[in-house]
Amino acid sequence: MKSRYPGSDFLFVGANDRMEMEKVPQAGYKIEGLWISGIQRNLSFKNLMFPFKLISSLMKSRKLISKFKPDVAIGTGGYASASVLKVASMKRIPCLIQEQNSHAGITNKWLGKSVQRICTAYDGMDKFFPKDKVVLTGNPVRKDLIAIKETKADALDFFKLSSTKKTVLVLGGSLGARRINQIIEKALPFFDKEQVQVIWQCGKLYEDQYILKGTETVKVHTFLNRMDLAYTAADIIISRAGALSVSEVCLVGKPVMFIPSPNVAEDHQTKNALSISEKDAAILLREKEADENFEPLLKSLLDDKERQQKLSENIKSLAKPNATNHIVDEIEKLLKN
Repeated sequence: MKSRYPGSDFLFVGANDRMEMEKVPQAGYKIEGLWISGIQRNLSFKNLMFPFKLISSLMKSRKLISKFKPDVAIGTGGYASASVLKVASMKRIPCLIQEQNSHAGITNKWLGKSVQRICTAYDGMDKFFPKDKVVLTGNPVRKDLIAIKETKADALDFFKLSSTKKTVLVLGGSLGARRINQIIEKALPFFDKEQVQVIWQCGKLYEDQYILKGTETVKVHTFLNRMDLAYTAADIIISRAGALSVSEVCLVGKPVMFIPSPNVAEDHQTKNALSISEKDAAILLREKEADENFEPLLKSLLDDKERQQKLSENIKSLAKPNATNHIVDEIEKLLKN
């Protein structure tokens, strides 16, 4: 949007105490926080506060919209977007939501009837939303992954890894994934035996626990600043199945084993992984089966170049490299109407 409309102004709205309140200002944009959080799925005292939080967020959203006077409102399914887009739609401001997962979240399902356009990353989302509003766009991904220029030799050299060994990239998100870290730690003798080298992103929460596990062939990183090089170096990727992670690995087109987190709303990571694995485009390994099956599954894949090639081709075919432009096109249509 900024490149097409250089003079445009943007206001982000997030939930207080969430990561966006720190990240958005770092990117150079304004953000306002709302006192809002989700409903706990078990009996919790916190749920008693939800009606008060909702009223508070609706009142503040009304003030923000009256002051900012947006031409369009965009939501991505977070708790904060519920009140903002509801108020915007009541004021007849064009609204668009982006559903990033294969299973629509509560907020987006609630907003679906009120907004004018729903951009999705997966086929078949009309089971959650009015069909005439749904547009398959894909999820936006970082620009450096759309046209990677560095060669695999460059990438391996960057990580000080050998060009004669297979390389496995392990991703658990910026904070880290406790269960994936445990699986990889247990598999270190396996990697050594199979002459496999590893780029292991353990995450900020687990730095002290795992950073010293690094060796010449196991490169442990809290965070990967050059994801383009990490993906390029990899022969096989082990990853969670969050919406943006799935979109990224589709784009880079490498064989993937998804180990989805079961501890997320509506088990959406497993549903994301299923939507890819059912197309024979990835391997799905559930956490509860990982202790028994991780090493046999990975060894089978490492030893089967034909299978690697098939998975790579299939997942690459699901990529949406023009997702960002497609979503902006839909926003422009709303602005013109």
